[in-house]
Amino acid sequence: MRADATAAIEAWLPPDEGQARLRREYLQFLAEHDNAMWRACRIGHLTASALVMDEHRERVLLTLHPKVGRWLQLGGHCELNDPSLREAARREAIEESGIADVLISTAPIRLDRHLVPCAGAMSEHLDVQYLATVRADACEVMSDESDDLRWFPLTGLPADLDGSVRALFEAAMSPLGSGGQIPVS
Repeated sequence: MRADATAAIEAWLPPDEGQARLRREYLQFLAEHDNAMWRACRIGHLTASALVMDEHRERVLLTLHPKVGRWLQLGGHCELNDPSLREAARREAIEESGIADVLISTAPIRLDRHLVPCAGAMSEHLDVQYLATVRADACEVMSDESDDLRWFPLTGLPADLDGSVRALFEAAMSPLGSGGQIPVS
């Protein structure tokens, strides 16, 4: 999994200097920590998430995260049976949305590094973020990992939406993303 993460991040073309800096930091972190993929790496670890949108990209599915009390994209920790970061993001999207048919971008669309309470202490999450799409008529089912799960129209996003989620949304809706250039499968 660590080799896959390294290869995926090395192959990813960041859209700006801030994302290029994060790409370098992620690759350095992976090189320095044999357990960089797992929450057992107490200093921090890679996570995988997905911004779930309907196939027409008119709505976004967000979860009200119980630990941070904010609307976030779906995602979380990598697990031993995940073959790749991409598949970890898909698994998390399926588990947290209750929607079985999830298409996911072939490459990340953004990176986000942030401190979070994790296993009783503050830990750094080096999140690798993907775009996921589902059928427009897909019905979500809230998991026990969420305080709420809700579709939002693009014109009606929560006013207090976390800045990192806004940046992820903007990456998904960039000319590259909205033009259908982000391949999903």
